[in-house]
Amino acid sequence: MEQKEGPISQFMEKNYLHFNAATVVDAAKGYEAHLTAGGKMLISLAGAMSTAELGISLAEMIRQGKVDIISCTGANLEEDIMNLVAHSHYKRIPNYRDLSPQDEWDLLQNKYNRVTDTCIPEEEAFRKIQTHIEKIWKDAETAGERFFPHEYMYKLILSRVLEDEYEIDPKNSWMVAAAERNLPIVVPGWEDSTMGNIFASYVIKGELKASTVKSGIEYMVWLADFYEKNTVGHGIGFFQIGGGIAGDFAMCVAPMLEQDLEKDNIQKWRYYCQITDSTTSYGSYSGCIPNEKITWGKLDIDTPSYFIESDATIVAPLIFSWILNH
Repeated sequence: MEQKEGPISQFMEKNYLHFNAATVVDAAKGYEAHLTAGGKMLISLAGAMSTAELGISLAEMIRQGKVDIISCTGANLEEDIMNLVAHSHYKRIPNYRDLSPQDEWDLLQNKYNRVTDTCIPEEEAFRKIQTHIEKIWKDAETAGERFFPHEYMYKLILSRVLEDEYEIDPKNSWMVAAAERNLPIVVPGWEDSTMGNIFASYVIKGELKASTVKSGIEYMVWLADFYEKNTVGHGIGFFQIGGGIAGDFAMCVAPMLEQDLEKDNIQKWRYYCQITDSTTSYGSYSGCIPNEKITWGKLDIDTPSYFIESDATIVAPLIFSWILNH
């Protein structure tokens, strides 16, 4: 592999020689080798990675074609856009560990929803998006059309109705980059998100039909088709940030095709890396080591696998910087 030229990459090569640090470099090299060999890559986003502003590095990965599909929670789908239009109204609380129940209640009364050390402003973030996405949902239903959750968000971004509201450089929004490229996304469990809750409220009020937004089962059917078509040659790799539904939903497509549809010659995921701070001791999916996935038919016996026990908000931007030669 060529010598890295970027200062971050050079720093990593010189200093990240052992333990989790060495695995970070190994995983970055493996990711790079997979793409160089012609493979494609899925990135899964769990946790609050959009609120952690992963878009600063992920958007450039998308623009440069270093990621081919994303699996993310509904929260990550919407929170990147919330940060885009309400950044100046976010409130950081460095002493969040010291907050009392009364402190938390006061934040709620001031319409702040806390994610660790960062509070998302309800009016400037949730409601600002709701005003526009409601119209897009209702227009689709009137026209007899149905779309996936991420497709509605793409319509919102590409309509440019929010452009005057941007409070950060849009080049740091991974959703803007994804919309411009029409990057495939799957969003399992979308109803477990603010926009999903809002959509459900319209269904309860009789203003929208649940079927106007395509379901998780339809996402899995779409993903099965995508996976079969793209697991040729060097196949598809899996870069997993955190665990949960964003990771397991997408990863299950390989054993489903082989075991449930009884198809022959289904290629398993051909690269795997997970960044997690979870542990395996209580049956955790988020913390299970890669070898366990072999027993479920998700990874092959020779799939290059990396397990980084660290903070994804620190590690993922470093790996992306390596791949981008920053």
